[in-house]
Amino acid sequence: QVQLQESGPGLVKPSQTLFLACTVSGASGPTAFYYWAWIRQPPGKGLEWMGVISYTGSTYYSPSLKSHTCIARDTAKNQFTLQLLSVTPEGTAVYYCAASQTLILGATEKYLYDYWGQGTQVTVSS
Repeated sequence: QVQLQESGPGLVKPSQTLFLACTVSGASGPTAFYYWAWIRQPPGKGLEWMGVISYTGSTYYSPSLKSHTCIARDTAKNQFTLQLLSVTPEGTAVYYCAASQTLILGATEKYLYDYWGQGTQVTVSS
């Protein structure tokens, strides 16, 4: 059974870099060839797809976030990570990581993903 767990700071100041990690456990065999995505939900708003990294390391980003977002993987730690540069208060959200068997750019519907983390709250405030 694959499990995803997000981790990172709960509070970040504006203009700082937000760094989140998603630790993957139980992934082996076919699940090792999944696509790993980051999705967030600001308070009172819908889910926003941020980007995805493939099992080969290829990355795809939301056009609106591409200039200040970086998704990477750390295979030694069984993690994939999210860096969001120069965060603003609009970056306050619950951040989720998710995994899918196929590449589905821009998707936020939970049923399209095979696995979904519990989410971690990030507040951007001075």
